Amino acid sequence: MPTFYTTMIDEHKAVRESVGLFDVSHMGEFLVRGKDAKSLLNYLITNDLDRINDGQALYSPVCYPDGGTVDDWILYRIDEATFFICVNASNREKDLAWIHAHIAGYDCQVEDVSDQYGLLAVQGPKAAALMGELVGESTIAGLAKFAFCDIELADANIRLSRTGYTGEDGFELYTPIAALSALAEIIWQRGQDFGCRLCGLGARDSLRLEAKLPLYGHELDRDISPVEAGFGWAVRLEKAQDFIGRAALAEQKQGALTRRLLHFYLDDRRIARQGASISAAGRVVGVVCSGTLSPMLNKPIGSALIENAVLKSKTPLTVEIRRQHLAIHPFTLRSIV
Repeated sequence: MPTFYTTMIDEHKAVRESVGLFDVSHMGEFLVRGKDAKSLLNYLITNDLDRINDGQALYSPVCYPDGGTVDDWILYRIDEATFFICVNASNREKDLAWIHAHIAGYDCQVEDVSDQYGLLAVQGPKAAALMGELVGESTIAGLAKFAFCDIELADANIRLSRTGYTGEDGFELYTPIAALSALAEIIWQRGQDFGCRLCGLGARDSLRLEAKLPLYGHELDRDISPVEAGFGWAVRLEKAQDFIGRAALAEQKQGALTRRLLHFYLDDRRIARQGASISAAGRVVGVVCSGTLSPMLNKPIGSALIENAVLKSKTPLTVEIRRQHLAIHPFTLRSIV
């Protein structure tokens, strides 16, 4: 997958204004099945699988005992004993080892099926209309956000999910790898009537950062908890089953949070890159996690982990770029998408 096919800005705007097609086949997929599949997974994740039914998906961080993040997953419930999981490509081997390290005593099996699947994402305000022409408007109308179904397309069995990573309405299509090229061609050709653009990794990153979606290794990491990253809503302390990291995350949610994530923009053309220092009143109080250009704001945007006490005090913040300190300004999701 290239950084861009035409330009990152054009591809980004296509997703915000019409529709974009991404090949994200680098993502990893696991199949967990067996009598205790749900119990095992509920022990590993911070969210609660009891909240979804067959044909629904769930976003969840996966944590270490100290609250740091192993990864964040999308879990698809096929039935009570069968779950399909999408994991970050860079964490595929680590995640599989993490499951195996905790599977003892559970009557279930895990299989890495990543090499069997390709994954396409169709994202944007016209995504539903485009997919409606391909699979039927009634199928799309009946597919709620974070729901999925299996369909026949490109002479293959496709798992169609109303999920995405852009902040827009959209769909992800898990397909047998042998049918990937044919499926992409069908979507691309039909998509010309909707202004469809091929989109690369550059737009994928700028879109997700505009929408305040995390990227592992940036907003979530071994040393960054989902509570610190602003995803405390996906940490279900009230769920019946215990889970790894519960005590540490409970402490953070109940007031012991020393730092948290802030999304910001700059009134400048320079981009604050990962690792840049955030200061308040002449003291370093945080660090940039991600930075890029927002084509919708036409300004640099970013995310940073900052001392919670400083954020509460509303002390003006600056970021250091090339030995200059530039003021940063918080932005809300509604200001962009």
